[in-house]
Amino acid sequence: MKAKLIDGKAVAEQINGETAAGVARLKNEHKLQPGLAVVLIGDDPASQTYVNMKSKKSAELGIHSEKRILPKETTQQEVLSIIEELNNDKRINGILVQSPPPPHIDEDAIINAIRPEKDVDCFHPENVGRMLNGEEDGFMPCTPYGVMMLLKYSGINPDGKHAVILGRSNIVGKPMMALLVQKTKGANATVTVCHSRTQNIAHYTKQADILIAAIGKPEFVKADMVKEGVIVIDVGMNRVKDASHPKGFRNTGDVDFKNVSEKASYITPVPGGVGPMTIATLMRNTLKACMIQNKIR
Repeated sequence: MKAKLIDGKAVAEQINGETAAGVARLKNEHKLQPGLAVVLIGDDPASQTYVNMKSKKSAELGIHSEKRILPKETTQQEVLSIIEELNNDKRINGILVQSPPPPHIDEDAIINAIRPEKDVDCFHPENVGRMLNGEEDGFMPCTPYGVMMLLKYSGINPDGKHAVILGRSNIVGKPMMALLVQKTKGANATVTVCHSRTQNIAHYTKQADILIAAIGKPEFVKADMVKEGVIVIDVGMNRVKDASHPKGFRNTGDVDFKNVSEKASYITPVPGGVGPMTIATLMRNTLKACMIQNKIR
């Protein structure tokens, strides 16, 4: 394999160490403990796994954690009532509603109901606007900022490079674009966003110095779609059937890892790449939320 592996677990461990130290300082100096509430509507297995991982990591870092597991029949108004309760709970500094909710739940209305100062996912329009404006005193979206941290800790500077993003979701694609184009250190990239209506995607991916795949299609990016020396960040997490695996399935990214890694200079694995960074950034945002709400620099 030619490509150097970008170890998301190792970078996340370093960031989590910094967060744990910050949590300890808050407890010792201000008698405060950051608190995170995660709301899950329904019984989707993948969502349950993510929620449990977030709760476990909170406990490891000394962050107070609450899980609200709601049946999939829960009404919109019931969810809004729980959000309002958490908004008013001083023990809770961050609120996260696991996405996606059941079809009958208006996700935008739920996001808008979370107070901006507790929106540690950075989905609220107020926080998205601040992020787009390049304001650094607010929250950063967890997965895109995790990608930015991976690049930074790997010594990769996007300045002047052509970054191609596959996917235009509000969770990854759009905020990823916004972070990479910022006129600031560690950004300054030229960005192209490809999506389901893009004609001849390979035309663009072959131009990428940095390729970020976030489209939810298993092993979509093939070796003949990238140039030699490309830096590949695989945000995808797809469950595919695999009779040879004990569980009957395996997790894979949006990139054909085996073959693309023969041409890439750097590449993230799946799992163990971007995933741990998303949770690390969420924990970092929760600490920051506690500090902001208590006017601590």
